[in-house]
Amino acid sequence: MTYLNQAKLMLALIACSVSFTAASQDKLTVGVDTAFVPFEFKQGDKYVGFDVDLWDAIAKKMQVSYELRPMDFSGLIPGLQSRNLDVAMAGITITDARKQAVDFSQGYYNADLLIAVKSDNSSISKFSDLAGKRVGLKQGTAAASFMKGKYPASYVEFPNIDNAYLDLQAGNLDAVVHDSPNVLYYVKTAGGGKVKSTGENDTILPQQYGFALQKNSSLTPKVNAALTALRADGTYNKIYVKWFNKQPK
Repeated sequence: MTYLNQAKLMLALIACSVSFTAASQDKLTVGVDTAFVPFEFKQGDKYVGFDVDLWDAIAKKMQVSYELRPMDFSGLIPGLQSRNLDVAMAGITITDARKQAVDFSQGYYNADLLIAVKSDNSSISKFSDLAGKRVGLKQGTAAASFMKGKYPASYVEFPNIDNAYLDLQAGNLDAVVHDSPNVLYYVKTAGGGKVKSTGENDTILPQQYGFALQKNSSLTPKVNAALTALRADGTYNKIYVKWFNKQPK
């Protein structure tokens, strides 16, 4: 092989390498906890939910492709910090502590905490009634941190909130505390009339969910711009109504 042909081959290999790298960077890796209905969950072989639909609309606005990477909630922020994830979604509450480690998009959903109890339970109607009770929480959440610091109870933490609800129905827990939309969705669907929500009259932990990104990510302003555009063109409202059967406040 002549020197000229060797040079041409090297240039071709470099060009292929650059093209592959660019293509890889264009496809974002999005971490998702798929056990937080109705925001993200698996239906058959497909991931669905409010977050999934909203992120898909954001990605289209940004003209980027992505792949979902399912994992436990507790792995999402470490995944961003290690740069194994570009974005994370799971109804992640925006907190000052988390903002030290990662970026957040603008808030896209307002929530609070609610209590789930068995339908025949009349002893728990407000959060102060949880004193001395056995209460299920989801590990690593803002709700878990808040409850343990605010209300004395015997807490049991679960990596998956669905297991907490199952323990509640089995009589192993007196109550489960979690974010309001998830509690209400569970009561309406899988609760099967055996579980009810309570604590609605207490304003406990008003919170906003945001998409989490790597600290100082160049994607953050682009995600915010896309969210703003989706609110303006009505897409956000359509997705909200689809999953919550009401207009956003």
